[in-house]
Amino acid sequence: MPNNALTYLSKKFLYRIFDFLRHWYWYSTRIYSNRVLNFLETVDYRLAWKITFRNLFQPLYGDYTLIGYALGFVFRSTRLFVGSIIYFFLFVFAFALYLIWAAFPPYVVFRIITSL
Repeated sequence: MPNNALTYLSKKFLYRIFDFLRHWYWYSTRIYSNRVLNFLETVDYRLAWKITFRNLFQPLYGDYTLIGYALGFVFRSTRLFVGSIIYFFLFVFAFALYLIWAAFPPYVVFRIITSL
């Protein structure tokens, strides 16, 4: 009888560990990535990178003179460059935050083992 109880408890212990890992790394990663994508969509509403890229060679404010084309290209390419930098830093920040979050359980286990 004690053998069955130990088997049950060890299976339950392993199940709880794998269930935690599945929840922490799989489900929460999906939730986090969805929130990051929603945030980037909100930022894109302001930056309009895709629309700016599509209209890169269009004149600025419908001014079909040479100056309108030149200013449109300069302003839009500058806007694309700044928007790309903003997207890059937001993505790097979100990825670094994810790495910190993902490294937290191994760090806690490491601290528990080293304190024994």
